[in-house]
Amino acid sequence: MARIVVAGGAGFIGSHLADRLVGRGDEVIAVDDLTTGVAHNVNVGERCALEVLDVTDAAGVAALGDHGPIDAVLNLASPASPPAYLRRPIETLDVGSIGTRNLLELARAHDARFLMASTSEIYGDPLEHPQAESYLGNVNPIGERSCYDEAKRFSEALTMAYRRVHDLDVRIARIFNTYGPRMRPDDGRVVTNLVHQALDGEPLTLYGDGSQTRSFCYVDDLVAGLIALLDSDVTDPVNLGNPDEITVADLAELVVELTGSTSSVEYRPLPSDDPRVRRPDITRARASLGWEPTISLRDGLARTIETVRADPDR
Repeated sequence: MARIVVAGGAGFIGSHLADRLVGRGDEVIAVDDLTTGVAHNVNVGERCALEVLDVTDAAGVAALGDHGPIDAVLNLASPASPPAYLRRPIETLDVGSIGTRNLLELARAHDARFLMASTSEIYGDPLEHPQAESYLGNVNPIGERSCYDEAKRFSEALTMAYRRVHDLDVRIARIFNTYGPRMRPDDGRVVTNLVHQALDGEPLTLYGDGSQTRSFCYVDDLVAGLIALLDSDVTDPVNLGNPDEITVADLAELVVELTGSTSSVEYRPLPSDDPRVRRPDITRARASLGWEPTISLRDGLARTIETVRADPDR
């Protein structure tokens, strides 16, 4: 059994990760300021605690050690959907810089393993396709989305600096588009938007002409990849995502089919710096972790739709 801090533990991915860690016998301290996380996502119990805390609070983060020795620190603390980080650009940059530094210091104080949950957004609007970890990206450093993209890029740089200067045991996961249960209805990402609109009989909102592509990974697969990386000895960044690529227009058609909706499609202008393509090269994950996704988009969407339909608060 290990004691593991999961920052962002009340969020979509963080809460699923906390569940999986508890399920295998670890003790989890879920840390979240609940600006985008939801307290009831955390299954508080004998081996799982929730600490409501902003990771930019250095003293508060250091005090997490009061629970006892810490074996690993997993940093998933950040707004992740465009509407969320565009509403809080400075706070997003603070979390990626100050918050990451505080969590790295916590890991260093306990000689703990540190996992940085980065993002495919560090590749920006890519000129290389698919995106391998060696690709350095095409990010607009002053655009609206830069608050998230550059915060994650800085977090990666800071993580590697701690490895070089302090010999900290680090892992970096570059997470591609992930979906599944526990996404907030107002999340603003494409799967959430389309599923809720289809179930409510509203027009499906597509941006641009719908030809932009994404590669969607079901959350159970993603969490399995994160744990495989955590348990590995791989210190270089690793792409975690599903390499099956689909246009947003085709995704909308699939959602309509699976929900039985009669919704029409409504096109809106493409947001600034929105990536035209996105698909991970997961060669490194396959070779180093023995990991690849197993849940198809059709099956994962069906599970997600079923969960949304069953939610009494929808």
